[in-house]
Amino acid sequence: MTSDNTSAGQSSNRKVVVWALGIVVGMFGFGFALVPLYEVFCQVTGLNGKTGGRYEVSTTVQVDESRQIRVQFLTNTNENMPWQFKPLVREIKVHPGEQMKVEFYAKNTTGEMMVAQAVPSISPSEGAEFFHKTECFCFNQQILQPGEDINMPLIFLVDKDLPEGLHTLTLSYTLFDVTERTTKTKS
Repeated sequence: MTSDNTSAGQSSNRKVVVWALGIVVGMFGFGFALVPLYEVFCQVTGLNGKTGGRYEVSTTVQVDESRQIRVQFLTNTNENMPWQFKPLVREIKVHPGEQMKVEFYAKNTTGEMMVAQAVPSISPSEGAEFFHKTECFCFNQQILQPGEDINMPLIFLVDKDLPEGLHTLTLSYTLFDVTERTTKTKS
């Protein structure tokens, strides 16, 4: 009877081990899938202030001159990014549907060529789906030589369907150093 108990115990142990390994593999896979799923979720819902890509302006866009929206511009640099980076204008007022152009200034303050990527965010996040960029320096990486500076354009419009309760949108950019990643992929 002992050998039957031993084989039943071993079979039970194998089932537990297989079950536990399955859970570990499933959790590992879920962890990898979480980042792209979160990105898609934020893009669809506008949560986390994620803005969409390039927006094509329709020729029939109507401007709502009955109201104005205040748009504020903020800039940050990642802790590893030594550049100067700022908006040339801190805020403007726009009519929904009106296409506007503003510029941002960046300067490479280092003694080496660097590549930067700007990542935008809108707050409140409910306004993200109504803020449309038709041209943005954030669509491309910025390559600056030592001491070089640049004015970078942003052309945008606030959708006329922006909810009535939203009167101010804040567009924030964080500038990241992607030099190492960019030069590795070109090697």
